[in-house]
Amino acid sequence: MANELAALSRELATAVEAAAKYVVAVHARPRFSSSGVFWKPGVIVTAEHTIRREDEIAVTLPGGDKVPATLAGSDPGTDLAVLRVPGAGLDAPPPAPAIAPGHLALSLGRSHDSGVNATMGIVSAVSGEWRTWRGGRLDHYIRLDLTLYPGSDGGLVINTAGETLGVATSALSRIAGLAIPAATVGRVVEQILARGHVARAYLGVGLQPVELPDHQKGLIVVSLEPAGPAAKAGMLLGDIVTAVAGTAVGDTDDVQAALEGHAPGIAVAVGLVRGGEPRALSVVLGERRRG
Repeated sequence: MANELAALSRELATAVEAAAKYVVAVHARPRFSSSGVFWKPGVIVTAEHTIRREDEIAVTLPGGDKVPATLAGSDPGTDLAVLRVPGAGLDAPPPAPAIAPGHLALSLGRSHDSGVNATMGIVSAVSGEWRTWRGGRLDHYIRLDLTLYPGSDGGLVINTAGETLGVATSALSRIAGLAIPAATVGRVVEQILARGHVARAYLGVGLQPVELPDHQKGLIVVSLEPAGPAAKAGMLLGDIVTAVAGTAVGDTDDVQAALEGHAPGIAVAVGLVRGGEPRALSVVLGERRRG
């Protein structure tokens, strides 16, 4: 048993040492630094909620040098921010091929004074697509049973083989830290590098669930954004939305899910009930920049 524990200890230390070259300290808020991960050469990802200023940002590199960084953009919905540090870094470790409850997980952060730091626990829960309370979509829900110390947010989460589970955050769940999945990070990074933000389509309506006479569910329009996409298409207060882009909707999460694969500027069909009669509108989706 002692030999097995010693072997595990060496394996963990090796994984941390190998992954440490991807992890930086990010200086973008008072008092505490946060952590960040080189996702590709010259590009660092970190936790959006730790970015408290848009200029005079610096990062401490794995070698100890402190260099300036610029904010390429951020996405509060997924709690990701992207920084540029030209001429430094490398591609992140490959994503883990499988993630399941019970797998060991290591969260790696960095501070300018103590260097790389690591904490270990397990993956306590995994599920499919999950929408955050901020309105973003994660490709998977990966809950971590480990301690995220101050400064660990934005750090790299790996398995014992050094493969990437995601980026650590304590801001998207009130019960535990999460790993923002590698697939989500890659998708958000590409959008931010291309346009400076993540484009999210929206209708421009306030909706509240209601039950229809045939026991089906719908969403009654309780507010309309002036000159918003739905208002321009002729939607009225009191209309009951029953489908968006061909998908039946019964709550606001259904609407967000139905819009997820559609870009702003695209027209989608919206089914509704007005005065007891079914109708259909074609709504050109608007773009919501934040959340």
